[in-house]
Amino acid sequence: MNLFDIKGRVAVITGGYGVLGSSMARCLANEGVHVVIVGRHEEKGQQLVKELSVSTEALFCQADVLDRLMLERAKEAIITRFGRIDILINAAGGNMPGATIAPGQTIFDLDMEHFKRVSELNLNGTVLPTIVFADQMVKQKKGSVINVSSMTAQSVVTRVVGYSGAKAAIDNFTRWMAVEMAKKFGEGIRVNAIAPGFFLTEQNRTLLTNPDGSLTDRAKDVVRATPFGRMGEAEELNGAIVYLASDASKFVTGVVLPIDGGFSIFSGV
Repeated sequence: MNLFDIKGRVAVITGGYGVLGSSMARCLANEGVHVVIVGRHEEKGQQLVKELSVSTEALFCQADVLDRLMLERAKEAIITRFGRIDILINAAGGNMPGATIAPGQTIFDLDMEHFKRVSELNLNGTVLPTIVFADQMVKQKKGSVINVSSMTAQSVVTRVVGYSGAKAAIDNFTRWMAVEMAKKFGEGIRVNAIAPGFFLTEQNRTLLTNPDGSLTDRAKDVVRATPFGRMGEAEELNGAIVYLASDASKFVTGVVLPIDGGFSIFSGV
């Protein structure tokens, strides 16, 4: 028996057309998983679904992760199409300049409105889809929820105060929800998270690269603090996704798994 076999399962990926989410979607599609992309931007979502449909059945559902009614409608469409939800990957998230301390600024320059919006997107935008889609998992008595945390939750990464706080809350919510599901609904529903190290995405591109594509001083500091001596590639998250989605991790819940080239264990000396 192949413990990693997830063929035929149904995966919902919020923010699934981003750099990391789309890589996860392609990986799952290649594994024979039916993939549902949930996001606000229909053109991006439909374009990815068209690509995925070469390998598997795929669906795009337009919804804002902070809008419960839209998420409920998406769930109805998914159940109508596939009859179940086996995997939920909460990949939606991001940052805003006002919730970041720019060079030459201090915490006293923080834009609290941007801080609030970043907190809501990253925390509420994980909690709400989990509540909506995991309800179907409860009915099935089986499912795997995979949240996306960050190295900014593990230790102090300067400047990204809003994003850091929200991702630290994701770690706590992952553990809390794992216990809630197991104690009240049984061992069939597991909740875990991955904690990526530094990967180049659209959200952090201006922080980590110069206009000519070279690394910024901040990115060079990141590379120096990573024992592997480089940033990660999006596809390097996918092995962990398959593991956490499959029966290979059947006795694993409440775990926040670092995928970081050693960043989280390195003292710098």
